[in-house]
Amino acid sequence: MTELSTRDEKLELGVELLAHVEREALDLAAAVDRIETVTTSPALTRDILDAAEKRGVIDRDGARLRVNTGGTYVEYESQVVAREGDFDCRRCGTSISTGHFVQLDAGELGPFGSSCVRKVTGRESASESE
Repeated sequence: MTELSTRDEKLELGVELLAHVEREALDLAAAVDRIETVTTSPALTRDILDAAEKRGVIDRDGARLRVNTGGTYVEYESQVVAREGDFDCRRCGTSISTGHFVQLDAGELGPFGSSCVRKVTGRESASESE
């Protein structure tokens, strides 16, 4: 599992992950689900949301977020790398033999199973409320 060493690295990765979500809007719970792949700290989760809003990555309207990055989606061919091994999915905890790692400017995030990587990037809904 890729581990981030500092709070600042986690903050940057969380903001960048939100910037790459493939949806124009999502609910707060879905955003937190994605951020929890970076950190489970409630304080850092709030800081990531605040930083994303201050940088214009998102606009918050109650429990809904609007993503303002228009077209900066994760490119699966170049930014998602699959590696064989013995992994636990960073999102759901399931044991997997193929880990999918998302390569972002702020760092690498993963491993994820094949369906969780799509949910984390927003390519597939994690819930009907999105």
